[in-house]
Amino acid sequence: MWNYSDKVMDHFMNPRNVGEVENPDGVGEVGSMACGDALRLSFRLDDAQRIDDIRFQTFGCGSAIASSSILTEMVKGKTLEEAAQITNEDIAAELDGLPREKMHCSVMGREALEAAMIDYYKRLGRGVPCDLLQKSTILCHCFQVTKETVKEAIMTHGLTEIEDVTNYTKAGGGCTDCHHDIADLIRDCQDKLARGETADTAGLHQLSELAPPAGAGAADREGKIRELLSSDISVALRNDGGDIEFVRCQGDAVYVRLTGNCAACKASDATIKGFVQAQLREFVDENIEVIEVD
Repeated sequence: MWNYSDKVMDHFMNPRNVGEVENPDGVGEVGSMACGDALRLSFRLDDAQRIDDIRFQTFGCGSAIASSSILTEMVKGKTLEEAAQITNEDIAAELDGLPREKMHCSVMGREALEAAMIDYYKRLGRGVPCDLLQKSTILCHCFQVTKETVKEAIMTHGLTEIEDVTNYTKAGGGCTDCHHDIADLIRDCQDKLARGETADTAGLHQLSELAPPAGAGAADREGKIRELLSSDISVALRNDGGDIEFVRCQGDAVYVRLTGNCAACKASDATIKGFVQAQLREFVDENIEVIEVD
């Protein structure tokens, strides 16, 4: 049986800010009912661009409820830039600690907040500022393996067992506290792979020499993305007086920055989704989502 702090028990038994904000400025959803943890977070800004109201709905354990509750309290009155500085470790610390087996609950809260902020900027038709984006999340503290590295290994190699993930990444090879998180990622990734099996991709590999070969790792996949961005995509945009810069990859998300005429173009969202994302999905990975940052 895990030992929970008085704060965890208080926020579990008396959660704050439960529900959904009316006319929200941003909404974020993470997790899934199938995996046992799901969280929806919505917020509204005041005239000073500070978080005026924020609420959550969650399907999960007591730690998930407590983490979501304390997070909404922590970000109220803050700007998005200030709220973005809060990490999952900060959430756990504010609760006077969480069992290591339950740290994924605080990670889910931070991911939901980021998803809601991304949604806000999408509604405005603007790029997402880089400083709002979460950096790599450590999943295995024993070997300092990130969640993104584990997800990439599962998707690339079709891994189905925790032992396989450990063999490829070392994650889970120490204290085993992260096995629950790895199992959740395996289920999530297997769902995506299953959906890909039903998609019509018969001509995909014939169309592109940039498609990653079987067994290609995260570095090779990122190299393909960089290559396509700097060659065909960049050339096409430069013909219109614009250009594109690679920022970083995080799982299936590819963060880019438009420059020149493209940065100020009102049709930049169409450029990102209709051209850049379409190209990367066709020639690299059909699961890629391109996100513009300032």
